[in-house]
Amino acid sequence: MHSTRRDFLLGAAAALSTAQTDFLSDLSHRAFLFFVEQADPSTGLVRDRARTTGTIETAHDRDASSIAATGFGLTALSIGAERGWIARAQAAARVLTTLQFFDQHAPTEHGWFYHFMTPAGKRKWNSELSSIDTALLLAGILTARQCFAESADIASLADRIYSRVDFQWMLNGDPYLLDMGWHPESGFIKSRWDHYCELMILYLLAIASPSHPIPAESWYAWSRPSIAWGPYRYIYGDRPLFVHQYSHAWIDFRQRRESRAPHIDWFQNSIDATLAQRDYCIQLSTRFHGYSANVWGITASDSAHGYLAWGGPPPDPNVDGTVVPCAAGGSLMFVPAIAVTALEAMKRLYGDRIWGRYGFADAFNPNTGWVDSDVLGIDLGVTLLSAENAVSGSVWKWFMSAPNIAPTLNRLLSSVTR
Repeated sequence: MHSTRRDFLLGAAAALSTAQTDFLSDLSHRAFLFFVEQADPSTGLVRDRARTTGTIETAHDRDASSIAATGFGLTALSIGAERGWIARAQAAARVLTTLQFFDQHAPTEHGWFYHFMTPAGKRKWNSELSSIDTALLLAGILTARQCFAESADIASLADRIYSRVDFQWMLNGDPYLLDMGWHPESGFIKSRWDHYCELMILYLLAIASPSHPIPAESWYAWSRPSIAWGPYRYIYGDRPLFVHQYSHAWIDFRQRRESRAPHIDWFQNSIDATLAQRDYCIQLSTRFHGYSANVWGITASDSAHGYLAWGGPPPDPNVDGTVVPCAAGGSLMFVPAIAVTALEAMKRLYGDRIWGRYGFADAFNPNTGWVDSDVLGIDLGVTLLSAENAVSGSVWKWFMSAPNIAPTLNRLLSSVTR
């Protein structure tokens, strides 16, 4: 058994010192503040990004909300209510406002929602109806449904929104593979979710759908390419580390393997992908002195040259020494001691430049001195959810208890005893 896996199964919180747990609590609370302060009070939509200072800007090119960030935000409200960072009644009221907006007012087609909207709820940038971003929104909705189970209104709205999503329509003629999205101007996107990446949350929700389910066979229809890096061999789809994190933020893959050969253990797969990237950054330290065993992490993020979907391994020619804190943050649930040590080192070495109201700036380059002026909702979100799962497992508990989620996962994966 892999040592990091064994440590986790003994209890992630027990593997962390009091100082480390306090650090994670502060980091998580700061991320939580983003989802409270950067959410529109009338729609609940969470802004895609904000300045590290917390300043709210309304210029046209920055006045955008993301349904994925909103899914993370609904989960953040659940965490905040559990932690006492917000009154439970206030958090529930915010969740209810958000669900009422998506139920009654959000522009939609066949139950799917647009990737980007204005905070007031209008389609932004001619964005697509996004299948994966709708799935991340639904994950947050179902999590909040379970956290605030005392609210019949929240449960009813959550069920109605989920039931309206026509997963069969998004197959667009394919028996198993979902399309990436749809534009009213041009129809379906010419790409499908056909190889391993962040897609598992989408397929689980689609197969578990109470009204428009797709076949269980869809789970095994997408390809599972593998990569070897040093001692690590794992399923690989794209270079950014977030592809190994997003689905795990809600789905509890621990103690499970796929029912079919080669019986993939997805939790261990993400552990291996994380450790491989850390090793990759250590090797890159001969070129970029800012990387080390304790300062590592590359995933899709802002850069000095704009937003980039970078990462590795395999080696990415775009990598220029930039560090993306949410890469380590999103892996707290996999390798808690290693990830928190990295985040502590980043704050200790560069905190006077990269630490702000919402925690870490989205990215920074210790080799050039560049520091991003922004934070991104999805990056703060995966850090917050991963930290909470590492310490308490609450997000896993809530999401997995939603109707039909665990039974569907049990149809696809087998439980294992270690």
